[in-house]
Amino acid sequence: MQLYYHPYGCSLAPAIAAAEAGIALDLVYVDIIGEPHRLADGTLYSQINTRNYVPLLGLDDGTEVSEAGIILQYLADLEPAAGLAPANGTTERRELNQWLTFLGTELHKTYSPWLFHPEVGEVAQAYARRRVAARYAIVEQQLVGRTWLLGETFSVADAYLFVMVNWAAAAKTPLADFPNIRAWFERMKARPQVRAAIKQHSVTPEAEAA
Repeated sequence: MQLYYHPYGCSLAPAIAAAEAGIALDLVYVDIIGEPHRLADGTLYSQINTRNYVPLLGLDDGTEVSEAGIILQYLADLEPAAGLAPANGTTERRELNQWLTFLGTELHKTYSPWLFHPEVGEVAQAYARRRVAARYAIVEQQLVGRTWLLGETFSVADAYLFVMVNWAAAAKTPLADFPNIRAWFERMKARPQVRAAIKQHSVTPEAEAA
């Protein structure tokens, strides 16, 4: 399978999930900074993905899966023995779905585009940072007495949350008021497969050619 990615994108979440599940992915770099977005060989990304953003998962049968939360669940369900998602139809799976939706709509889409595009203006960015802080407060409470977001078992929700927390310093969304999140973040960074995914996901065509 192919994961279309950018080193600074939320494609890191499925890269982490795949590493944790032992699923091999071929990473395909997409330049999402320049316009129009292109692959390393110059191919217009919009010809592959009409939504024109990462991540996108290309399957072996030629079909594709888009949207981070759906890709994460797809990967988890490919290797259920890895325990990255509760079984479908359970209360625990419903909780996972709730958190993936919360992370996608309330955190991810507040960071991007508002906090990475200064052209939106200081007023808009200040509002976005207040909104992020309010959402982090919800995550902070969820992590009370828990090792991972859903309890004592690592899940794809942790992989998704890692992306936003990893953006915090660059986006100037302080974590000083959230000790549980900070402790969780250190646990995430200590996981061997998370470190391996970060290393793989950070590679650019220029670095590969060097």
